[in-house]
Amino acid sequence: MTAKPFARQLRRVRRVCLSLPGATEKLSHGEPTFFVHKRVFAGFSNNHHGDGHVAVVLPASPGLQEALVEEAPHAYYRPPYVGAAGWIGVELDQVSDEALESHIRQAWQLIVNKAGKR
Repeated sequence: MTAKPFARQLRRVRRVCLSLPGATEKLSHGEPTFFVHKRVFAGFSNNHHGDGHVAVVLPASPGLQEALVEEAPHAYYRPPYVGAAGWIGVELDQVSDEALESHIRQAWQLIVNKAGKR
């Protein structure tokens, strides 16, 4: 029997997130969520509320969400709730491991920098 389709994608996200210094994982809103300094830097989304996305949701630098959605709408979307704050949804079956790692590392760094300014 093969693993559920989302299991492979969750492994990809978990591998990158948990390799970052200070990263932890816990369930939040029913989904695996990754924290650094008690702040979210990545959330796994497995068809959350039936939205059809198997994705990771990440904070992004100003302007990045709009640029990615415009450039590759098949791979990136504006997620509900946090999209208005500039977060980006990344369709996991549409991005390479290298792109995924880059996006997650940038999100982690963004949160680490914000936590350091408190």
